[in-house]
Amino acid sequence: MKDASVNPLSQSSSHPVDDLENIAAIGNAWRDMRRGAAASSLRSKLFGEGKSALDPGQVDTLDLLVEREFWRMGDLAEALRVDPSTATRAIQRLEKLELAERTTLPSDGRVVTVAVTPAGRARHGIITERRLKVMVKILSDFPPEDQAKLAVLLTQFVASIDNVASTFEP
Repeated sequence: MKDASVNPLSQSSSHPVDDLENIAAIGNAWRDMRRGAAASSLRSKLFGEGKSALDPGQVDTLDLLVEREFWRMGDLAEALRVDPSTATRAIQRLEKLELAERTTLPSDGRVVTVAVTPAGRARHGIITERRLKVMVKILSDFPPEDQAKLAVLLTQFVASIDNVASTFEP
């Protein structure tokens, strides 16, 4: 194992990073998942095409909207892990498509809330069904034990991304 002082990427005391080839391969796969032409094509099949198409951020927003009766805008932005202005732009687009609506609290007119509309709930149902079908097809070549491992590892990967995002200093 390489000395952590020699390898600046070996910063975790419990699991040093020594295999830069694997790290690069994982990074490339992550990039390809986000940017690949196939991913773009798949997004349009999942989220729609043309003027009614949703982008991944809007779908993320819709995912959260269906979880509660309403959200305060600040809480929604926090749950999405985005700046409030980014959440507002996503909501504005969903409002134009009549998938979400903003109101103020009767008890405090300064507090803006947002809720999914019936059309938004229906659209979310379609997207959820399509995502499930896609995941079943994608994972159909993986044995169940590999599916279980992948679920654990991806959950751990996302948690690590969240941790690094809040602590990383270049």
